[in-house]
Amino acid sequence: MTIRTLAEVGVCLEEAVSALPGEPASATDLFDRYEMIAIQILDCEHLDFPTGQLEDYLKTYLHLKRLELGLPDFME
Repeated sequence: MTIRTLAEVGVCLEEAVSALPGEPASATDLFDRYEMIAIQILDCEHLDFPTGQLEDYLKTYLHLKRLELGLPDFME
């Protein structure tokens, strides 16, 4: 599957995480799921975007997700 826009990346990430079996035991476990899928998306789709654009988007997405889940912010 080719992802064409960054907006579609976010949708794809959310759908993939929600499709994973089982329930995460904690906010950290849920974040780990997001991180795992984001890495898979980056591995598969990085050539479809200008250099660094997808990586920057996913880093920002994960940063915001970390804050949303109330986890420590490692970007400070």
